[in-house]
Amino acid sequence: MSNRLQNETSPYLLQHAENPVNWYPWGEEAFAKAKQEDKPIFLSVGYSTCHWCHVMAHESFENAEIAEILNRYFVAVKVDREERPDIDSVYMTVCQALTGSGGWPMSVFLTSEQKPFYAGTYFPPVSRYGVIGFRDLLLAIAEKWKTDRKALLESAEYIVSHIASVSSADSADAAEIDASLPQKAAELFSQSFDRKHGGFGTAPKFPAAHNLIFLSLYSVIYQEDGVFRQVSFTLEQMRRGGIFDQIGFGFSRYSTDERFLVPHFEKMLYDNALLMLAYAVAYRISKRELFLDTAEKTADYILREMTGSQGEFYSAQDADSEGQEGKYYVWEHEEICALLGKAAGSDFCSHFGITAQGNFEGKNIPNLLNGSAISQEFERERELLYHHRRSRAALHLDRKILTSWNALMICALSALYRVTGNQRYLSAAEKNQAFIENYLRKGNLLSVSCCEGVSSVNGFLDDYAYYAAALLFLYHVTAKDDYLKEAERILEEAELQFADQENGGYFLYGTRNSSLIAKPKETYDGAMPSGNSVMAYCLVRMFQLTDAERYRIRAEKQLRFLSGKAKEYPAGHALFQIALLLYLEPPQQITIVRAKDESEPELSELPFYADVKILPEPTAAYQLLNGRTTYYVCKNHTCLPPSNEAPVVL
Repeated sequence: MSNRLQNETSPYLLQHAENPVNWYPWGEEAFAKAKQEDKPIFLSVGYSTCHWCHVMAHESFENAEIAEILNRYFVAVKVDREERPDIDSVYMTVCQALTGSGGWPMSVFLTSEQKPFYAGTYFPPVSRYGVIGFRDLLLAIAEKWKTDRKALLESAEYIVSHIASVSSADSADAAEIDASLPQKAAELFSQSFDRKHGGFGTAPKFPAAHNLIFLSLYSVIYQEDGVFRQVSFTLEQMRRGGIFDQIGFGFSRYSTDERFLVPHFEKMLYDNALLMLAYAVAYRISKRELFLDTAEKTADYILREMTGSQGEFYSAQDADSEGQEGKYYVWEHEEICALLGKAAGSDFCSHFGITAQGNFEGKNIPNLLNGSAISQEFERERELLYHHRRSRAALHLDRKILTSWNALMICALSALYRVTGNQRYLSAAEKNQAFIENYLRKGNLLSVSCCEGVSSVNGFLDDYAYYAAALLFLYHVTAKDDYLKEAERILEEAELQFADQENGGYFLYGTRNSSLIAKPKETYDGAMPSGNSVMAYCLVRMFQLTDAERYRIRAEKQLRFLSGKAKEYPAGHALFQIALLLYLEPPQQITIVRAKDESEPELSELPFYADVKILPEPTAAYQLLNGRTTYYVCKNHTCLPPSNEAPVVL
């Protein structure tokens, strides 16, 4: 048994190719069938490592009775949200408006014109505890479609007009760039800071590492030590908690509790990339080895378990194995003692908070929240447990290669190279960039993803913005002009495809993407920074690196646009705040002329908040002083006298 998903490349869609549900991919074939057979569409959106997507699939989509109802009365469409963020964005807005919340799996009922009239997330197979079951919901909507379709169609028209009005209001532009927003954002974070457990707000706690990066830079630029103490405590608590895999390294998606002990066990590429960046920046500011150790261990995990043979980075590892969330990661006290020996096992368990009673459903998540030292003391034992864990039922690995997420990992590896000088990280970043060029880029055009060498749909704003940022990061650490030129080409293409020239900002999908019932502009920096915020960062950096007037104009226009969006809740726009900080307080520009008989300066020893270019020999503008390696330092078009001493500030 198979359906129309069998020829797709998305791992998520292929997971459903053998369902008894007659799934269609999103497209004209499904819409035409719905129109011809006079049926509504059931749209299911999820991703391959989503726990509740698995649950609903097992309970409902693999259920022959429910599948028969779905096939009889509906046209069923499956969408991978990571492959089609445009569809996900539009209908998630609907889901949140109708239910007050959102999430995955997302379940939406549409007309054949893709107009939604009912939405929700997970539904149990049968009605229970006051929640309608999926079977009963399907039958109720099918009956309503037959007997009172007018009400459903009126609901659809109202929802579409509401989305259109929201999109129209979303075009409002600020009159000026608001320089007060970073301070307001920092104050909001401070108000929600959890002084006992670290992090911000209450459970569940998402890492949102770009918030921490913003606060780190803010603390340095404005000498706010208290702000960095909040960042430092949060980073340490996450490193100590179960959200960090103490046995195999890397971070899970979020913590279900306020202590960072119990994670939602799936591991996402983007979370680990952003957290590597956050820990690298914190290390550069504080020189705390804990932060560098965490960044490097996270990189070890990515390069060991999430990297393909050509340098590509996979999307995610599942939380579930053998039908249970977290089973792969948890331990029993007796199990560890049997593996390591009673004495060594008891010491290990005491160090990592592992007890006979357990800390998670009768079993244990290794952690250091008990205050144990973060050290190499139990490295041999950890490796033994890691290799034993590898013998357990394997976790599903989503091998889809996403352009935007891979670009984000390039940024992280470049930053880690910048603070360590370890060539391994730069090599991995450049190898991945070559993969993107070979498999995900054609001319100036990007694809969203590829799997098994086959690329998917045309890229969206996030793909162009993130890849431009990756190229700028590579230029930042190599000073290779080719990276800067390629970033310019990608940004020019983004301008052509996605820019709203009249109202400001950039649309999520553009001229080379298929149209939907709404055209969103995403500006909120949630689990990942928005494409608009990353564009602001890229445009500011491009202006500072090239001094080109067109980039100044675009950067300031984008900062005005986002100032208008961020004014209601500045803390929800942390990546934009980073771009704004860079604009308000430009990094130093350091040009180094290297003397031939002296070794090249180590990037890791130079100021982090600076643009560095190393010249192999003198030029007309940059000469050697006293015949020795010479440093030229400028900021805001004001330069210090040349010096043989390297600058020491951040």
